[in-house]
Amino acid sequence: MARRPLSAATSVALVIGDPVAHSMSPAIHNAGFEACDLDWVFLGAHVPAGGGAEAIAAFRALGLAGMSVTMPLKAEVANAVDICTPVAAHLGAVNCVYWSPQGQVVGDNTDGAGAVWALESHCVGPLRDQTVGVVGAGGAARAVIAAVAAAGCADILVVNRSPEAGLRACEMASEATRLVTTEELGACSVLINATSVGMTGAHQGLPTPASVFNSGQLVMDLVYHPLRTAWLEEARACGAHTVDGLEMLVGQAGAAFERWTGCAAPYEVLREAARNSVR
Repeated sequence: MARRPLSAATSVALVIGDPVAHSMSPAIHNAGFEACDLDWVFLGAHVPAGGGAEAIAAFRALGLAGMSVTMPLKAEVANAVDICTPVAAHLGAVNCVYWSPQGQVVGDNTDGAGAVWALESHCVGPLRDQTVGVVGAGGAARAVIAAVAAAGCADILVVNRSPEAGLRACEMASEATRLVTTEELGACSVLINATSVGMTGAHQGLPTPASVFNSGQLVMDLVYHPLRTAWLEEARACGAHTVDGLEMLVGQAGAAFERWTGCAAPYEVLREAARNSVR
């Protein structure tokens, strides 16, 4: 299918952040728009810290059709939209902006939904039957904890270097979540690294020792630069099924796509576009 020609009637969506030039979102969403024959285009805009409120003002003034939000603007945008979804309000962070039917500017957070989509795409059974281990306590970890609990998982184990931060992360789903030692992660059927350890330019150790892995686990790393982290390679060597961080990126992009367009996201198209972007 040929891409629609751009015109003055084309709906425009953006990703904002600093930096933003590296973002794969334009490639992912433009592939989706083309697959669904939508007269939309997705672009990037560099907006530094402190510019979140002005970006939302521009969203209103220009009548933009949708917006993705990356660092360091997620909290700023949460304070600038008309209304946050319950999950975005709970996290205090927005990564997706869209219009409500009533004309309100809505802030949502689709990170957790993306993680659940990735897990459910690879899990052999429903999440409610899994024991899920989460390494980390930052924004990504908190989003994952909240979403996994909302998906029905009642046994979520959290490990973090700072116990205080770990306990705060557990508060995202206090009835289902407990702070544990690293050694206890070996009992998990699903393991998720939600830290930056292993990311290009970040600390290059392992977020956990390889002793926590076993052949019955599903192991997902939210890092996608590089795509195959040392942690995932260790897990695969132990016989675990591994999922790279690009899957969560595709999942959260698909959730945002649906909020903006009202169309079912073509996930396989989005996945192919994402994987082509890192080759």
